[in-house]
Amino acid sequence: MRNKNSQFNQLPKELDSVFSELEVNKHLRQAGIKKSFGFSCSYLFQLIFCLIFQHRNWFSLLDSKKADQFPAKDAVYRFLNQATFNWRRFLLLLSTFTIRKVASLTNRTRPKVFIIDDSSYDRNRSKKVELLARCFDHASLKMRFYKGFRMLTLGWSDGHTFMPIDFSLVSSRKSQINGISDHIDKRTCGYKRRQNALQTEPEQIPDMIKRALTSGIEASYVLMDSWFTLPPLVKAIVDQGLDVIGMVKETKQRYNVNDKMVSLKQLYRLAVPVPSGKGVLRSIHTTMANGTPVKVVFIQNRNKKSEWLPILSTDCTLSEQEIVRIYGMRWDIEVFFKTTKSLLKLEKEFQSRSYDALIAHTTIVFTRFIVLSWQNRCNTDERTIGGLFYELCDEVNELDWAVALQQLIELLQDVIKQTNKKIKKLIQSQLEQWISNLPSYIKAYLPISVCES
Repeated sequence: MRNKNSQFNQLPKELDSVFSELEVNKHLRQAGIKKSFGFSCSYLFQLIFCLIFQHRNWFSLLDSKKADQFPAKDAVYRFLNQATFNWRRFLLLLSTFTIRKVASLTNRTRPKVFIIDDSSYDRNRSKKVELLARCFDHASLKMRFYKGFRMLTLGWSDGHTFMPIDFSLVSSRKSQINGISDHIDKRTCGYKRRQNALQTEPEQIPDMIKRALTSGIEASYVLMDSWFTLPPLVKAIVDQGLDVIGMVKETKQRYNVNDKMVSLKQLYRLAVPVPSGKGVLRSIHTTMANGTPVKVVFIQNRNKKSEWLPILSTDCTLSEQEIVRIYGMRWDIEVFFKTTKSLLKLEKEFQSRSYDALIAHTTIVFTRFIVLSWQNRCNTDERTIGGLFYELCDEVNELDWAVALQQLIELLQDVIKQTNKKIKKLIQSQLEQWISNLPSYIKAYLPISVCES
């Protein structure tokens, strides 16, 4: 017989408080992720969310002795395959709410950035997954082709905490293996995500940033790898009021220096050497072919010191060292990809053919990372203790040591009055001996009655 309370005790106590603090269930309802009957969406969401913390997958959980306490397999898969649920809105609401809490703990002068990158989403053993495509893994040392998707991700970072904001499982029109299912309703959010998946990554990035800015997330820079630092995309981001800092690779791209179009290698020769740059070799102010003014900094390649790596910045007021330091924050998204795949079971936990299920499960994995990232910030930042921290700080500022010492002695005297005569004499003598040994400048701050006693 199924436990009637099973719908309300899925989360451990530690996670239950975080779910309440981040208002996860509220964001689910606002994104239209709700049902009129049966198991609630919040219950099914929590059930899938907690699988990783129970060291089980859905199959092994149903095969265990506690299987009768959980819903049938179909209930979970119907939840994941629902095309009407707006998972993109849910992730945006949750990340925006959490980022505001994190931003309150971050110094206002500290740069806050958007980070854009993609990673492989492998489905090599699949044949009938919706929108499955043959993709090229440019980040792998093997430079391989694989079956699956490109997981384009937009994240936010303050240099200490990373939060995923939006993502797209990108397919391909040219190398597509399977197309869109004929049974999908074209009015649903799921169909819009499918249409979005057939766009190129540079076409999707400006819309991702626009949604993030519209939701109220603040950032000053967009950090990108060399695969995305292309003139049209850079201009589209700058037009939205953000500056771009990204690595550049040697392509047919040209730069305008004194009305002369030069390549990246020629630009390096024209650049001015940076004295005592500590790895920063040269820098130069130039203009891209589409008229966007940029500053290009050339740094030494640590793996091969005879080579250099160019970093482009549309904020020409930044120093060379500051450009390199801010670009270093881009590594946060690489850590995020590694964590979600190795520890949070991205790609592995559910094997579904539906594109909706892939989106839903990826969103749940990203939610796991957001919750863990917030908990990590709470455990490492003393300011997250809440109002108690600020109240104690105010009290310490208002209460000097002399007043504190007087209050301590008065407290001891109150305790003495409530004890019997023997203990009273013992404590009184010990207190008098302690006061007599105090320096005279401290005795001066004590009440006369205390000193005389």
